[in-house]
Amino acid sequence: MTALNGFDASQVDPNVGFDPIPAGRYAAAITASESKQTRDGTGTYLSLTLEVLDGTYRGRKLFDNLNLENKNQKAVEIAMGTLSAICRAVGVLRPTDSSQLHDKPILITVILSKRADT
Repeated sequence: MTALNGFDASQVDPNVGFDPIPAGRYAAAITASESKQTRDGTGTYLSLTLEVLDGTYRGRKLFDNLNLENKNQKAVEIAMGTLSAICRAVGVLRPTDSSQLHDKPILITVILSKRADT
């Protein structure tokens, strides 16, 4: 249990859900990254948080996961290609840590697709 120190929801405007950012190209930067284990425990992926740097959607966050170790070799190839594109865009061709990719502006392309489970 966590104490909420007298929080009064009637005194704070509620957050509303965000609509997806429209498909298009945006200036962004990676602001966080973390290596995580896949659900089945057989691989790892690099979880990236990106932030839009300007325009109408400035400050909005986007997320990407790169399957760096996975049973599905095609997923690994796609992830490695994306990581290569990121490294080239930020000018760090041989990073030793994902944090070396942080806070460097890159141009990203957002593509929308409908989730199969919704």
